[in-house]
Amino acid sequence: MKNLPTDKELVGLSRFLSLVLRHKPEILELQLDNQGWADIDTLIALCQKAQKTLDKAILMHLVEVNPKKRFAIDETGRKIRASQGHSIAINLGYEPQEPPEVLYHGTAQQFLTSIQKKGLLKQKRHHVHLSTNPETAIQVGQRHGLVVVLEVLAKVMHAQGHLFFCSENGVWLTDHVPAHFLVLGKPL
Repeated sequence: MKNLPTDKELVGLSRFLSLVLRHKPEILELQLDNQGWADIDTLIALCQKAQKTLDKAILMHLVEVNPKKRFAIDETGRKIRASQGHSIAINLGYEPQEPPEVLYHGTAQQFLTSIQKKGLLKQKRHHVHLSTNPETAIQVGQRHGLVVVLEVLAKVMHAQGHLFFCSENGVWLTDHVPAHFLVLGKPL
């Protein structure tokens, strides 16, 4: 494989692709299908036109090494999409699944008062994102300040009719977590 961009450049490309594939495909005039898939060759050509250093080898490297597995390649190898986190209207096509007993959500302490009243809201995204372990929740929550890990009584929620989905990269998704299904942790 030819020389890859620097780690810093790869992080920048990954963030740019997340922006385009999750929130603003119009930046590149990229067309996503109704499930959020984009043609890889078209994406690469549009990125190159926008002066982004991207070719198929770099794109595949980004997909393979991304620790959060933010991107998925379809079974044909010709399409790519973000695994979750979209703010644009798409249907990821995930089937409802039975969740584990407990899932976790990391957030900042500053949001606790609102969460205790309203629960976890999806805000501008399609779903609330949950993890299977507190370590991942800590990593997510640290982005916003002093982190608090919330336990979500997922099995109980599911038994009461709430739907859960699991994305290709193992992130659990649901529409809303009412406050009475949350066990508040202590700030870390």
